[in-house]
Amino acid sequence: MNITLMMTSNAYLVSLSRWISFAATVSLLIGATANAQVNDHSPPNFMLNAESFFSVTDTTAPSTEYPDPKEVLHQSLIIPGWGQVTNKQAWKVPIVYGILAGLTYYSIDMHISYHDYRAAYYNLNPDTPDDNRFGSTPGYIPESSNLRSLRESRNFYRNRRDLVYVFIGLSYALNAIDAYVFAHLRSFDVSDDLSMDVRMGPSIISTRQAGLAPSVSISIKF
Repeated sequence: MNITLMMTSNAYLVSLSRWISFAATVSLLIGATANAQVNDHSPPNFMLNAESFFSVTDTTAPSTEYPDPKEVLHQSLIIPGWGQVTNKQAWKVPIVYGILAGLTYYSIDMHISYHDYRAAYYNLNPDTPDDNRFGSTPGYIPESSNLRSLRESRNFYRNRRDLVYVFIGLSYALNAIDAYVFAHLRSFDVSDDLSMDVRMGPSIISTRQAGLAPSVSISIKF
């Protein structure tokens, strides 16, 4: 009786181990088929390759990602130089702010001079009874100044100030355009291997009249 039970239990263990092995094999087959269908979009292949189970995929390899040009454009419009930093061109930021700061300082100087000469022109003009309308006459402008020269100086500083305002706007726009264009160009291949490869070698062609004839083949690869 004991012998019979032992034999029965051994047979049960053997059968169970076979079913477990069979189930593991089926699960591996299904997993391999699913991966092949997702990655390769190829028809299912139930042939198992031992190398596929022991191969190691390096997921730590650096991937090249480029910024979105529209996002870079918006960044430069919000804060000048931000798009250049995103494009990894931080060396352009001092140039951007140097140009904007210089033009801003110059426009402020032109604006102050324009206001001074405008006030002097209206204060020293006998045809304008409302003196000090635009403030008092600055001390560096003499009371005996010619009205024509005062008017020309006023117009000069006003026109120069307005022109500087235009250059400030252009500099601001060029800052955004530069970041936008470079974000597009970053994905272009600028490596040294961009030349045309021309290869020439002997060859043999078959013709109806002369049969086999020597020739020269030219291969061009871009």
